[in-house]
Amino acid sequence: MRNNPQAVMLFAAGFGTRMGTLTADRPKPLIPVAGRALIDHALDMVADANVPTKVVNLHYKAEMLVDHLAGKHVKTSIEMPEILETGGGLRHALPLLGDQPVYTINTDAIWNGPNPLSMARDIWDPERMDALLVCIQPGKAVGHTGKGDFLLAADGHLMRGPGLIYSGVQIIKTDGLGSIDQSAFSLNVLWDRMLKEGRLFGLSYPGQWCDVGRPEGIAMAEQMIGYRHV
Repeated sequence: MRNNPQAVMLFAAGFGTRMGTLTADRPKPLIPVAGRALIDHALDMVADANVPTKVVNLHYKAEMLVDHLAGKHVKTSIEMPEILETGGGLRHALPLLGDQPVYTINTDAIWNGPNPLSMARDIWDPERMDALLVCIQPGKAVGHTGKGDFLLAADGHLMRGPGLIYSGVQIIKTDGLGSIDQSAFSLNVLWDRMLKEGRLFGLSYPGQWCDVGRPEGIAMAEQMIGYRHV
């Protein structure tokens, strides 16, 4: 238990421009998939993994998400006037998250299989790892057409290269964020440091995953999990 992360950061601040008109009147995390908002699917996984502290970062149409999250025991980190990207957003939320390693999760994906947060927790080793990324095999990434992000060595180390796809779920130490001299930046900046030090690790997820980044991803995700509209 002492090594298990006790907080999770849910990324929900983006503009969702790839969703076209679907995000004209709402933030992407509130788009319904299988009858429920995307962010609620992510919160279900968090609840299943028994993570006590939940923080969501907000920017685009933040007030709508604040209303939606009311009563769900979620803390909100509002980024104003500018959006801070994943690295800057995580650093901005640290007063709410604490100074220990945290989970992060993107709120625009649907999963079909074991809980990725629990899988990461079961192999997390802070003595060897500064971050542990849950990655997807291309054949199990529904609707994804990219070449991949990482190569996974037999001992779990990650290297940059076409292969596995980063899923948006990880465990990461946050102490390195303070030395980055930008206000808005990607977590890739921190990952690159960890790569050089041999402390960036990954695991290959055994189930399916669908990135709902475009409108057609909604139907793909619903088909993947066997949802039928009535």
